[in-house]
Amino acid sequence: MYCRETVIHYLSWMFIVGGLANLLRQTRRYTLYGRYVDTRGPVRRSCPAKLAWFVQELPSFLVPVFLLLTSDSQPGLGRNLLLWSFCLHYFHRTFIYALLTRGRPSPLHIVVYATIFCSLNGFLQGHHLLHCSQYHDSWVTDLRLAAGLLLFFLGMAVNIHSDYILRSLRRPGEIVYKIPRGGMFEYVSGANFFGEIVEWCGYAVATWSLPTFSFALFTICSIGPRAFHHHRDYQLKFEDYPHSRKALVPFLL
Repeated sequence: MYCRETVIHYLSWMFIVGGLANLLRQTRRYTLYGRYVDTRGPVRRSCPAKLAWFVQELPSFLVPVFLLLTSDSQPGLGRNLLLWSFCLHYFHRTFIYALLTRGRPSPLHIVVYATIFCSLNGFLQGHHLLHCSQYHDSWVTDLRLAAGLLLFFLGMAVNIHSDYILRSLRRPGEIVYKIPRGGMFEYVSGANFFGEIVEWCGYAVATWSLPTFSFALFTICSIGPRAFHHHRDYQLKFEDYPHSRKALVPFLL
């Protein structure tokens, strides 16, 4: 398959513009899923949390794997490391996190939007890595690859551990909220969001390309504000909430 440079270019800029628009929107109101779903109003169509996460995350795993198996691409250790790192994240989100989550049902329209985004992003990242990017053999020893992958896996570890802490706060079927403690939650309210942002920023450094930087920016704009919303919500709910804890960036923000 030849590189569709125009498609890659426009998709990347669509993520950048869409991410900034999403950031602006979230400065004015919450995104209505999870704890911000209004259960007192009329019942809206929703999807069970386990099914929602499975369905919406699956394209980001399947699309790159499909492209890998059905099209020709240039071999290369650096490219393979980057592609399978991306797929590893979404394998975990699709087949492990989705199975373990104890979250609330997600509004159906949120699931649909997330599925569309993950399908586009799966194509963007997979197609660019397999058919557009040019990584020479020297890229394997490049500092950007080493530093980026280190950040990626550190962020992934923080994200997975933070999700474990959040799950441990609830028994199956519970929907109560408690103060999370341990790990990066000792420093920030949105430890799981912090981990995922570090993960994708590291991935952007490792790949050093517009598509991955656009995805990292979209991630920051999408879940960064949610950390601040959670921080404010914890402070309102709990009088004993730690005053030293920040919202998203340890010691700073």
